[in-house]
This record gives sequence, structure tokens and C-alpha cells, in this order.
Amino acid sequence: MTAVIQTKNLSKWYGNVLGLSDVSLEIDKGITGLLGPNGAGKSTFMKLVTGQLRPNIGRVLIGGRDVWNNFHLFRGIGFCPEQDAFYEDVTGWEFLTGLLRLYGFPAKEVTERAVRALDIVELSKDKDRKVRSYSRGMRQRVKFAQAVAHDPEIIILDEPLSGLDPLGKRRLIRLIKDFQSAGKTIIVSSHVLPEIEAMTSRVIMIHQGKILAQGDIHSIRDLIETYPHMISIRCSDARALAARFVPDKSILKMSFGPEGRSLVVETHQRDAFFSRLQTAVVEGGIEVEEISSPDDNLQAVFDYLVVK
Repeated sequence: MTAVIQTKNLSKWYGNVLGLSDVSLEIDKGITGLLGPNGAGKSTFMKLVTGQLRPNIGRVLIGGRDVWNNFHLFRGIGFCPEQDAFYEDVTGWEFLTGLLRLYGFPAKEVTERAVRALDIVELSKDKDRKVRSYSRGMRQRVKFAQAVAHDPEIIILDEPLSGLDPLGKRRLIRLIKDFQSAGKTIIVSSHVLPEIEAMTSRVIMIHQGKILAQGDIHSIRDLIETYPHMISIRCSDARALAARFVPDKSILKMSFGPEGRSLVVETHQRDAFFSRLQTAVVEGGIEVEEISSPDDNLQAVFDYLVVK
């Protein structure tokens, strides 16, 4: 079977700046995560897939048909850009219904689709407010609403979780999964690995316009495991906790965070460390406020893959 989206030797540059280089991919139904740091080429790739940019070299095919200058395909694509581009003095309702009218829907259907889309993103109560008064999270949600209001088969989401609070992120992730269940093809970009991990195990890693790795997200996690993990523990007595790990040979390095309120550990054996940490905390009567991994993110993986 032909993949829903295919790219063949896709390249795009802006003057002397390379945006994308020789990218050949096949993307099927379901959620595909596009991972990369800022400036990696994610937005360029998405704009090429949605027909907003013309490739310098190569092709983008949807259902076997070229995307560029093929307006017949555009109605089947929904795009949520990373950057805001609103008319600030229109209301959320006017913004959404105006875009739906451009698709050629009759007035009654425009209203029905707008109501449904705003309800999905929980903005119905704020539909008559000016966009300029929307918070960053609300602006993200109304952008998502316009991307799905016309019920496209392909949904392209560029950093859709940016600006959302934790609850808002969970709600949007659930929505994205609902569209996956409905048989949609979804590409979602992020520079935060856990955000993509919450949605899909199928990932494409991009760096400096080139595909660095692709496949199951667990293989990406395996890459992380091959170099030391940094673990930060904010607790009531960081020095006492450090003392308990001095004889532990699996600890490569220990240091203290700002004001000595946290212990930062580097270890090759993360799971074993967490097991011993529980014992050390209980036996030492130490109160733990927060445990985090400063390098447990996409940038750390890229640093390892590129630098090492």
C-alpha cells in the first residue's frame, strides 16, 4: 500500500541557508512525532508538506499526488502553525467562521462546524472575545480549532503544546489521540521528548535539515541510556543524601545545586540508582521535594548523537 504522505529527495534552501536536505520519508495513518531543536527544519518540512513552500529539489506526495500547486488536496489538510498570525480585532468566532467560509461551506454548515470545533477545544464561552484578549494558551487552542474544523484527513501540528499549562497539554494530547482513533494522519512537532512520548512511539528526529534517526521512540530512549544520566533531587538535606552515596561505585559524579538545596548525580545505572535512592531517603529521614532529569530531553539526545 502507498503511504499517505511521501517525500522524495526533498530539499529546501533560503539563499545560502539550508532548510531541508534530501529528505525521503513515508508516513502512514496515525501519529508521527517530528522531533528536533529550534531551527532543525521542522517548520520547513511541515510547510512543504502542506504546500505552502515549493521544494527546490524533490517532491511531496499525498495519496500519490504532488502537493505543490494542487489546491484540490488542500481541503484535506489541517495546519496549526507554531507562530501566531491573527487579525487581533476579530473574535474567536469570527476568526473560525471566516476561515470555514473560505473552504466554501454553506452558512449553516459553517455555524455547525465552528460550534463543534470551539466546543472541542473548550472555547465556546470565550468565542465572542477579541483574539487580542486571549491568553497564549487560548490562542493555541483556537489555532488547533481552525486546523480541525473542516474535518481534514491529514492534520499537521507545529509545536501545538507550546504555551499551554499542564492541564491544557493533557487535554490537547487526548484530543490528538482521539483524532488518531478516528483514522486521521497526524504529524506533530516538538523539541520536548516527553510531549511526543505521551502521544506516539513513532518518531522522526531531524537536525540541521537532515533526518538524524527515525523509528520507535524506545530506541531513542536506548540512545539516552548509553551515556550518563543526570538526576537532580531537591530535598531537605542534600549533603546528608550525598554522604549516603559516597561509597556507591555506580555514581560517576555528584554536585550540589543552587544554595545547596539539591543534589545532582551522574550515573550509568539510572534504574539501580532510583532503587537505592528510595532506601537512602527512608533510612536517612530525608524529605524529597522534587526529582527531575535535567538531560532527559531531546536536546540531550541530539547533543549525544551529533557531538559524540
